[in-house]
Amino acid sequence: MNNFKKIGMTALAASLVSTSAFAGELTATGSASLTVEGYSGTQLNSDTAYSMADSVILSGSTELDNGMTVTMSFELDGDAESNTSAYDNNSLTVASDALGTLKFHAHGGDSATGAIDATAAGDIFDNFDGASNGLTVTGVADGSAALGNNGFHYTLPSMVDGLGVTASLNTEGATGNNALGFAATYSGVDGLSVSLGVSDIETGASGTSGDQTVMKASYAYGPVTVAYSSNEIDLGTATSDKETTSWGVSYTVSEAISVSYGQETIDVNTSASSVDAEYEGISVAYTSGGMTISVASQEATNIDNTVDDDNDYDYWSLGLAFAF
Repeated sequence: MNNFKKIGMTALAASLVSTSAFAGELTATGSASLTVEGYSGTQLNSDTAYSMADSVILSGSTELDNGMTVTMSFELDGDAESNTSAYDNNSLTVASDALGTLKFHAHGGDSATGAIDATAAGDIFDNFDGASNGLTVTGVADGSAALGNNGFHYTLPSMVDGLGVTASLNTEGATGNNALGFAATYSGVDGLSVSLGVSDIETGASGTSGDQTVMKASYAYGPVTVAYSSNEIDLGTATSDKETTSWGVSYTVSEAISVSYGQETIDVNTSASSVDAEYEGISVAYTSGGMTISVASQEATNIDNTVDDDNDYDYWSLGLAFAF
């Protein structure tokens, strides 16, 4: 009799295991790319630098019997979160048409505003953050309300055609404060996209904590797209406030060739003598199959928000990428 009980329990256990296993899918995405770039300026003539893509994103997903989709993703990155690990941007996502999408970022990720705060010109200033001259002047950092590690990002299910609403929670971590964020994007009119978002910036210190407000809009008409953006950082210490405004226009010459031009202005209140840092750039891209060749020429003026010829830079780049 005991033998029959054992056989029955074994069969039950096997049944439970088999019903909890669901067919999944593992994908790898990335690109093979090579970029050559350089700077020039009054005191800076940087050596030409070469770089290549060094990351691949691995994602595993499955759909459960209740209709939910579960996805785990991480990035194999040469420039990873630590020197002892090659893993970066780890996340777990649970999605449902009825309940929306909840994403947990163990590392990396964006706040509600961080997900939409790229400038209309494409974050030209980012290419000057690493530039430095004899005065050790560096580009103006973004300063956005990044989600960081151990944060949640929730996307509400679709309620109105063309309207997307998101919320983010950056758990307290070392700051001792939770940071909330909300954003909405409307694209219900053909060619038009309008976004607005507000997120907390929590550092654990009143002088450097505050909020980020992002507004942006773009409109595409035929081959031409025009865009405008505003990113405002308000902190407890007024001299740390910053506003980045930008506009850009792109023209699709053909299915293979596109041209874009944009400008960015970063206004800070560090002192009464501060002036706007200004950036502008033009880029051309040629795409054929999975190959893209891109060329960019950009310029930065008053890069440290002071009037000084030593802080004016030019940047150029040539890139070749193969998507896979």
